[in-house]
Amino acid sequence: MPWIVGVSGASGTPYAAAVLRALLAGGDSVDLVVSRASRLTLLDETGISFRDAHWRDDLRDWLGRGADGKPDTFEVDVDTDAVRYWGAGDLAAGPSSGSYPAKGMLIVPASTACVAGVALGLSKDLLQRAASVTLKERRTLVVAVRETPLSGQTLRHLVALDDAGARVVPASPAFYAGATHIQDLVDFVAGRVLDSAGVPHGLYRRWTGELGGATRPA
Repeated sequence: MPWIVGVSGASGTPYAAAVLRALLAGGDSVDLVVSRASRLTLLDETGISFRDAHWRDDLRDWLGRGADGKPDTFEVDVDTDAVRYWGAGDLAAGPSSGSYPAKGMLIVPASTACVAGVALGLSKDLLQRAASVTLKERRTLVVAVRETPLSGQTLRHLVALDDAGARVVPASPAFYAGATHIQDLVDFVAGRVLDSAGVPHGLYRRWTGELGGATRPA
């Protein structure tokens, strides 16, 4: 069964790329939903135009870039059998139904508009619909919200998601893992998203209970 990965319009497309690379490297299948707003963010942050007709080439280009925007940083094989792409406007897509088998859903990054839509059950596009389905089927839903500061309204929406069983993971990098590059900070957040979904990975150095561990060689 696949993991559904939803990418909303919030800043933070490198977080989504890191999560996708880790899932594919671990042998997981992915159903990918890229919102219309996220295409603008992706274009702004990477220069990549994500096109429905050429999504595989565009995805390969995206996942190959490092968090600093440098192309060909990673070698990524976008296997036909491992990734299935669904248009954000396709409300008849597989993930729109509870009978469609999936392990759960990761929304990374999650904008405040996306958070509100899921919390209120609006289902205005496939990303929101798939998240609503994930909640009603009691599957794992991880919401990596990326915004600061947070308004009271958004905080109430996040509490509603938590009450509904979602796992709210703010995109807040930590420094105890010994980050020396922007990619390390991105991988930390991506790793915490995967931790919340119970997905094994090796994206960051874990806390061992020893002070000063971040300064020691990995």
